[in-house]
Amino acid sequence: MKKNILIIGLIFIIPIIAYMALTQSGTTTAKEALAGRPQILKFTSAMCLDCQTMNKVFKEIFPQFQNKITLTEINVQDKNKYTQEQIAKYNVTLVPTIILLNSQGVQVQRIEGAIPKARMEKYLKDLK
Repeated sequence: MKKNILIIGLIFIIPIIAYMALTQSGTTTAKEALAGRPQILKFTSAMCLDCQTMNKVFKEIFPQFQNKITLTEINVQDKNKYTQEQIAKYNVTLVPTIILLNSQGVQVQRIEGAIPKARMEKYLKDLK
């Protein structure tokens, strides 16, 4: 009987733990962004296949830009006030949406959906 309870418990607990691990963000928030640096706002979701594609692209190319550009990843599934304000401010209706802001905080590029690695790298090189 105890074995059955343990198995049933694991069936419910493992997916919850996996969901929590997938939705956690390891990037900075806009509040932590350094003044005078260009910024990327990456609106994403753990359930989105194009978002996962773009996450792979960023893992490959972003390390060379991390000292020059601030990356802020915003999980649209988070229901906190900051996330909802950013979604409304940038009128995000589709994920992934990537907003490139120059060092003055002005939007210079909006990318909706997945794009090739080479094109994303060019956008980052041109961001000042």
